[in-house]
Amino acid sequence: MDGRRTTVRAMSSPDRTRLVVLFGGQSAEHDVSRVTARHVLAAADPNRYDLVAIGITRDGEWVECSSDVSSFGDALEIAGDKVDPFSALTAGSVVFPLLHGPMGEDGTLQGLLELAGVPFVGSAVLGSSVSMDKIIAKRLADAEGIAQTKWRGMHAAELTGPASEAVLDGLADELGFPMFVKPANMGSSIGVSRVNERGQLRAAIDDALRYDEWLVLEEGVVAREIEVAVLGHTVSPRASVPGEIVPGADFYDYEDKYTDGVAQLHIPAPLSEAEAAQVRELACRVFRAYRAEGLSRVDFFFENPGRGWLLNEINTIPGFTPISMYPQMWQASGLPYRTLIDELVGLAIERHATVSRYRNA
Repeated sequence: MDGRRTTVRAMSSPDRTRLVVLFGGQSAEHDVSRVTARHVLAAADPNRYDLVAIGITRDGEWVECSSDVSSFGDALEIAGDKVDPFSALTAGSVVFPLLHGPMGEDGTLQGLLELAGVPFVGSAVLGSSVSMDKIIAKRLADAEGIAQTKWRGMHAAELTGPASEAVLDGLADELGFPMFVKPANMGSSIGVSRVNERGQLRAAIDDALRYDEWLVLEEGVVAREIEVAVLGHTVSPRASVPGEIVPGADFYDYEDKYTDGVAQLHIPAPLSEAEAAQVRELACRVFRAYRAEGLSRVDFFFENPGRGWLLNEINTIPGFTPISMYPQMWQASGLPYRTLIDELVGLAIERHATVSRYRNA
């Protein structure tokens, strides 16, 4: 890479859509994004799309990369000429953002794409930001009357310093053990710890504070982990068959999700027809409440006997690798990977037309 700034090529064929696959990013989930982008580029129909790969480095530089996946291993490399973001986002493009975590999934990138005036796959600024921040997301679920586990959202200032040990004692009494400690703005289980006793709590908090100044602490539950893939516009989503995860570790961690984990995935989940219908309807309700758009994976705990369905979280840019739950659940619902990409691009174009109509009124 020689550092020159160039203008990315315009759409080369009028009968193909210029699809910009945007990946990488500045979060701890950078490498996950590179893997995801490689598989999307491999699956997208080259007769339908003029494929362009734009990687964002860990330093925030935009780079036009090769879209020839045959030249890479499991992940795309970010190498090539630097480009100006607005030059990369030319008219006639549709952008497929595949950046997980902060500066990609939290509304910041979506704001840039809206300013650039290009259609893009997935939720806009509001849906992305409220879904990404676990504290705000949980407050919204409470306001909507959507059941979830007991939780507390806290700032680093409350969890460090001389008075913090008393705070931790209070959390232990309130939430009990096991307890989960999570950064409020991170995904892929990065920085997440399962705490089984009071003596482990300080180390878990210190680890999570490496990634965010705001943390979520959640009650641990004995429950099944059920996920649903949701697709469509905010007002008219549809849900896939549910899937179930049986974690290979204490919880569904990074290794299970993206490397050689031993989690068991059951798609469809072994649920009764009534239970499956209930969780699919609830997933669509969550999708609408969070103003999600395009795609989301909605994760639940099923505590039975007990409280029934409990919302875990919503992911507006879910994992999209071949072993990821979101595309697998749609595959089991009759929507293959390549067709799923086509539908997401179509939804992005439709949503952009609707938004443009109101903005230009």
